[in-house]
Amino acid sequence: MSSVNLLFIIAVIDFLLLMSACKGHLQQMDSSQSVTAMVGEDVILPCHLEPPKDASQMTVEWGRPDLKPRFVFVSLDGQEYPADQNEAYKGRSSMFPDKQKNGDISLKLSDVRHSDNGRYRCYLPKEKKEYFVMLVAGSVSSPDISLAGLHVSNSGVMLDCSSAGWYPEPEVSWLDGEGNIMSAGPADKVRGPDGLYRVSSRVTVEKRHNNNVTCRVQQKDINQTRETHIYVQDGSFVPPSDCSVSISFSVMLGLTLLLGVATFIWKWRQTKISIKKLKEKVNEEQQLLMAEEKQNLAQKKSKLEEEIQNINEDQRSIDQQIEAFTKMSEELKEQKKQLTHQKDEAKEISEANERKLKAVDAEVRNQTGDMEEKKAQGYLNLKQVITESNGRLVERKKGNQHVELMTEKLMSRTREEVDKLKKRKQEIENHVMEIQKQLKEVETQI
Repeated sequence: MSSVNLLFIIAVIDFLLLMSACKGHLQQMDSSQSVTAMVGEDVILPCHLEPPKDASQMTVEWGRPDLKPRFVFVSLDGQEYPADQNEAYKGRSSMFPDKQKNGDISLKLSDVRHSDNGRYRCYLPKEKKEYFVMLVAGSVSSPDISLAGLHVSNSGVMLDCSSAGWYPEPEVSWLDGEGNIMSAGPADKVRGPDGLYRVSSRVTVEKRHNNNVTCRVQQKDINQTRETHIYVQDGSFVPPSDCSVSISFSVMLGLTLLLGVATFIWKWRQTKISIKKLKEKVNEEQQLLMAEEKQNLAQKKSKLEEEIQNINEDQRSIDQQIEAFTKMSEELKEQKKQLTHQKDEAKEISEANERKLKAVDAEVRNQTGDMEEKKAQGYLNLKQVITESNGRLVERKKGNQHVELMTEKLMSRTREEVDKLKKRKQEIENHVMEIQKQLKEVETQI
């Protein structure tokens, strides 16, 4: 049993097990099908809602259970949702938003690679429906025919055919000039570390009226066939003998040189074509990289401009705070000036009251008699009033001193805040200069 058939059987078994495990929870939309594509081509993995209905606002998940992360493409409310998308499919997978309204939720996969081989799952979480598609990514190459030597027993010519870079595993066959399959030994098939197959086969060609021979390599699963034709000249069928060794050798040498020249010319043309394709691909990738770089620079420019705008808003806020603190500082200075003035007035009043008290004391000591006693009593009352006034002035002085002290502290604190804000403003201005420098560099690159 070939490895392709074995892989197909394993995939079918996995699919049946998954159906059994999800029974009662997931609704199968249809049986799994297989889609083939050649490496480098674009392919569409079909998935349709039955009966058709609008899926533009649904969540659609395309994934491969064998990958991690498994998501190939996710459509959320008709928009691509790139979170948790597998890196291998970024920029290569897409859906058709205009067709989702009709229930078409197929996936388009661009630039198919060998690593894309596998089983894909189309899943609608809300509908609890899933659908599976098997993608076979094939690759082919044309076979080469070379002269292997002469067959002594039947005077035939032995030809070798080889071809590399095939997937899935191909079959090799030889055909004569009438298109009949020729008898050949079993083909050698080797799978390289890149997962691609190399096949080779040998056939002995006997002399007949038509010496056209074809080597055919084909892969039926991907419906691909490549052929190479060769015409074996009559002079090549010279039976070896003791007297004709040199002639046979000359014929073989000539035929080998002829085939070698033809092979060289063919390979040279193929190499030239490959180099041209490679240059085109390199130019295309360079253009994509340049476009991506310009997009990144544009995004960087937008972010820098936005950052400058935010910094300007911070500067305006700082300027407003500095202005408010400066105004507060001026008001505190004016308040301190008034407190100093009130303190001076209280001091003058207190000194005047002291002089009055001394005068009252002197006059009371010099008075005699009843009238004098009454007058002295009045002076004593006046003295009490003045004393109480002085007490209030002392309390007022203490209160003024406390307010003056608090005013000094507030003024000091205000100065500190203003200094901090000015320092912060200077730092922001330096940062703005650096951002503007970066912005100029970005604009130059764009």
